[in-house]
Amino acid sequence: MKPFYITTPIYYVNDKPHIGHAYTTILADVIARYQRNNGRDVLFLTGLDEHGQKVQQAALDRGVDPKKHCDEMAPRFIKLWEELHIQYDDFIRTTEKRHIDVVKRILQDVNDKGDIYEDNYEGLYSVSEERFITEKEADSGEFRDIKKLKEKNYFFKMSKYQDRLIKHIEDNPEFIQPVHRKNEVLGFLKSPLSDLCISRPKSRLNWGIELPFDQEYVTYVWFDALINYVSALKSDSDKKRYKNFWPADFHLIGKDILTTHSVYWPTMLMSADIALPKSIFAHGWWLSDQSKMSKSLGNVIDPLELIKTYGVDPVRFYLMKEMVLGHDSNFSMDSFIKCYNSDLANDFGNLLSRVSNLINKFYDGSLVEGEDLSDTGIALKQNAIETIRDFSGLMEKMKINDAINRALQFVKDVNKYLEMTEPWKVVKADQKKAGSILFTSAESLRIIALLLSPIMPNRTEIVLDVLNSKNKSMTWGKLVVNDKIKTHQPLFPRIEQ
Repeated sequence: MKPFYITTPIYYVNDKPHIGHAYTTILADVIARYQRNNGRDVLFLTGLDEHGQKVQQAALDRGVDPKKHCDEMAPRFIKLWEELHIQYDDFIRTTEKRHIDVVKRILQDVNDKGDIYEDNYEGLYSVSEERFITEKEADSGEFRDIKKLKEKNYFFKMSKYQDRLIKHIEDNPEFIQPVHRKNEVLGFLKSPLSDLCISRPKSRLNWGIELPFDQEYVTYVWFDALINYVSALKSDSDKKRYKNFWPADFHLIGKDILTTHSVYWPTMLMSADIALPKSIFAHGWWLSDQSKMSKSLGNVIDPLELIKTYGVDPVRFYLMKEMVLGHDSNFSMDSFIKCYNSDLANDFGNLLSRVSNLINKFYDGSLVEGEDLSDTGIALKQNAIETIRDFSGLMEKMKINDAINRALQFVKDVNKYLEMTEPWKVVKADQKKAGSILFTSAESLRIIALLLSPIMPNRTEIVLDVLNSKNKSMTWGKLVVNDKIKTHQPLFPRIEQ
């Protein structure tokens, strides 16, 4: 099987980790775990963007060196990823030598190609965005920190690659997803592209990567940061990594950085003669009670607090189930608790309790019979096989919420099967038949746990442990007759409001 490479954006070191950061990283983790379960060699990259004016200013305000500032900020993200049980394979920081070396090599290659030139610029500059802005943008009122600048800088001939980029987007429908984001980019590209200013004079910003061809300038933060996806692979010590994993299968991003990733990044790669990633997937924003989350409104959700109160798996489950990829979604505590109690406590958790309690009560904890070969049992087995197929198809199409809902439908179907067959009654007259019903129910639980394991790696592991199942095959019928199941605490204790 082909190796699989997935990335999150590298998060700005000055930000406090919030639900948006958590969502993107959990999403990448879920996809990476799913692909690992399928036997693929996976590389999952995340990391931090540590250069730029805002970092330099924050360090100055604190009276510390910018690198020291970054070293003190970085653990906040690492701690959150640990708490969220994120299994990343590499964590890159743009202050690392391996990154800086690759940025300089690419800059030199692009310059040698004749795609970088020096010119004077006079215009409006946004400090918070760390970029020059147009008069139209200034008039929008979205920038409160505009100043006029006149200075000499280096520019990348981004406009040179406009037609080639348009053709690539049109010829490769999967390149920008979902389709409405692709159309958004194509709409943007109807207007002539400007060239991209890729430097800042060290006289006003010295915290960045020096241009290899002019040490009086540092690299514009986006030309630096975007290269992380390649620099993590292009180690001098591991030549195979780049060959195995590039181009990336998925760059996962928020919609707010769509232009940088779908216009700046591909044109940079074209200039450097590097293959383009297979897909850039832009997801929506999390809203809080229908409003955009912001510090000023005081409605920013702290994922660490959620985890402490409700556990990591329910948080992961809710975030994956509630957002349709590509669209905004609303976070509220009411919907979180409703989702938890309904899907997890009442349906999934209760199913495990019912099955394990009945096996313990009537069969001393042993799976004494094989599967139910009645029409009802065979129908449930077929349902399981179809669920596996449907779930996999939806996951491959990045329809994570639909995949979860398909698995949850099977949970409901197994509960209905138990209600129809009533093994607690049948056992009085036919112990063998009741045992086969419970075996089929337990095997269904095994399948459900495996399906949901990328989303809830901890609680599903508990289910597999209760079933005494070490077999991770998605093929039906892997539980062993006469195996003992284990007792357990409630999988999802109900939340009382």
